[in-house]
Amino acid sequence: NSRGTTSLLKDSISFTEVSASGLFEGHDLLRRGFTSVKSELLPSHPLELTEKNFQLNQDKTNFATLRNIQGIHAPLKLQMEFRAVKQVQRLPFLHSSNIAMDILRGNDECIGFEDILNDPSQSEVMGEPHMMMEHKLGLL
Repeated sequence: NSRGTTSLLKDSISFTEVSASGLFEGHDLLRRGFTSVKSELLPSHPLELTEKNFQLNQDKTNFATLRNIQGIHAPLKLQMEFRAVKQVQRLPFLHSSNIAMDILRGNDECIGFEDILNDPSQSEVMGEPHMMMEHKLGLL
């Protein structure tokens, strides 16, 4: 029953899995990091979205309070300073502490979770500098 075998092979191997290097190429840990099957299977916690947007919600509340106390110019000036600080960045493969943003938000004297255990999205694994610059510039 050779017809059944070929149809099973067609169904089990998708064309997106085949790369230029070959079918049995392993996952590149240095460039893509570890894969997590658990994050794909389990639904996220209801509070996860709130925790991700905590700083944004806190900024909105602070801007509204500042607008009510000092007028519209104060939050506008602060937002312009935030934008100016966000535009100044290191090269994408170098870690940045964003101390200027912490000073504007008033978090420069606070010790938080990210100061001790760090944010998982900011891992210390350094990628290839050339690839990261090409990706940032849109060449890749």
